[in-house]
Amino acid sequence: MFAIIEEDGRQYKVSTGDRLQIDYRAAINTGDRIAFSNVLLANTDEKSLIGKPTIEGATVSATVLIPEEKGEKLEVQKLRRRKNSRRHTGHRQKYTIVSISEINVPGFDVVSQEKVETEAPVTDETPAVDEAPTASETTEES
Repeated sequence: MFAIIEEDGRQYKVSTGDRLQIDYRAAINTGDRIAFSNVLLANTDEKSLIGKPTIEGATVSATVLIPEEKGEKLEVQKLRRRKNSRRHTGHRQKYTIVSISEINVPGFDVVSQEKVETEAPVTDETPAVDEAPTASETTEES
């Protein structure tokens, strides 16, 4: 299952377990939960639900992993020719890193991170690998 949410003027396609980099939010700590209520679209393997403009009652929950992280530095240089006039400035945007933990849409089953982890099949079998011919076998064929 996945959903498309709107946050701070941007749209994100998310599913449970995804890490998402959103704009910085003050006054939150690691482990806090955030709820996104602007769910534009929800989709499972069987059906889709499109909001007009949002889906009523739908929420996407996330857990804060890193409350403050800085992005790459953007450098701006302004030069005026022949006047020895220069200006150099830079900017680093702050972000908050969250992990999507639950997608809750009315009419759909609630999909949480714990449910996804338990449904994943665990196999201990390793596929058989054909053996490569030895050097003596390859010289005999020639």
